[in-house]
Amino acid sequence: MADQTNHNQAGEVAPSTVDKQAPSVAEEHAPSTDSPEPTDLPSANAPDPQAANPEDNPNAAKPAAVPPKREKPAAAAKAATGEKPAGAAATGEKPAAAAKAAKKEKAPAVEDKPFVEFIEQDYLPALQKAIAQQGVQDLQMSFAKQKVPITGFESAEECWQIIGSWKETGLRQFNLYFPEEDIQGKKGFSCNEGKKPSTLESFLIDERRITLDLLVFGLVQRLDGQKWLGIN
Repeated sequence: MADQTNHNQAGEVAPSTVDKQAPSVAEEHAPSTDSPEPTDLPSANAPDPQAANPEDNPNAAKPAAVPPKREKPAAAAKAATGEKPAGAAATGEKPAAAAKAAKKEKAPAVEDKPFVEFIEQDYLPALQKAIAQQGVQDLQMSFAKQKVPITGFESAEECWQIIGSWKETGLRQFNLYFPEEDIQGKKGFSCNEGKKPSTLESFLIDERRITLDLLVFGLVQRLDGQKWLGIN
């Protein structure tokens, strides 16, 4: 085997290439004397950080923390103002129209009742009370469908009528006619004192809409104009 030791011209033995590299390699991987630092030299006892379980190996690589999800500016603005998202309807929330519809509905007016029901349940009691307040104590009233008791109307068809009478100062009778069976339709009036009436008058023909109060007031006013009420 040939001698691997190099000789220079002066006959001195020169160090080999391995000997020259050994100090630098040792210095590169030698730990610092100030504080311990990890090296890239493999260790027989240390497990692979990528393959080891983090719970068993404290040196295992930990997964990077997931940054929190950033809310979109539009969604953040709606949340700040209390505005509901566009999908609120899909979750079963009622829109404004449904909320209004859920409120208690307004009760229908008494004038919207069927004609006969309105007269019997509302108009007759109110009229009886109003005339009694004018001093009439023995008022008798009825509601019937019959012929108009006026000369010249014998051939006319029967119509609904309110007939009122009292005998406080002699027989006084009035008739209120509804030929169209509608309080908003045509109406007539007649009155007499102990004999057959001779004139059929129009009643509340200038009013655009007839109400319960107007029907009561109109008849009381007409009877007062006949001087049948109060001190007349």
